[in-house]
Amino acid sequence: MEHVVRTLVRGAVTADGPWVRESLVRSWGSTMAARCDALVDASALPAVIVMLDGQPAGLATYAARGEDWELVTIAADTIGQGIGRMLINAVEDLARAAKARRIWLVSTNDNTRALRFYQRAGYEIVALDRDAVTRVRATLKPTIPMTIDGIAVRHELRLEKVLQRS
Repeated sequence: MEHVVRTLVRGAVTADGPWVRESLVRSWGSTMAARCDALVDASALPAVIVMLDGQPAGLATYAARGEDWELVTIAADTIGQGIGRMLINAVEDLARAAKARRIWLVSTNDNTRALRFYQRAGYEIVALDRDAVTRVRATLKPTIPMTIDGIAVRHELRLEKVLQRS
C-alpha cells in the first residue's frame, strides 16, 4: 500500500516557538539573521511552517512593513520536495491578501542554489551591496563563515518580486 504524504502549510503559533528557534539555529547557526547591516531576531517574526504528515518540515519568517514585505529566512528540512516553493507561495499569498506591493529578500553571493530558486520563483536581482557581509562579520556577527563551498562570502544581493503594480 502506497503512503500518501499529507501536507499542510500554516502560520506559526506560540507553541511552535521551540521548533522555530531550533530550525533557525540548524539552518542559519543562530536565530539572528544578518542583512542590510543589521541583525534581526527571526524567531520573533511571523512565520509559516510546512507540515508533512503532522511534522514540521520547513520554515519561512517574514516582516510585513505596509506595502513592502521582507522574506527574512526560508529553509526546508529536505531539499527537492517542493517545501521551499510551498513556503514562498504561502508568504506571497499573505502579502497579496494584505495588499503588499512587493516582497524583497537578501541573499549572499555564495548561495547559488538559493539564487536559482528565487529567480525561478519570479524574483529579480535589484541590488548588490559589495562587502556587506564582510562589514557585518566584522561588526555584528563574527560567526558568518569566510567561505562556503570554496566561495568567499562577502556580498549581499537584494532580490524582489513585484506583487501588485501601482
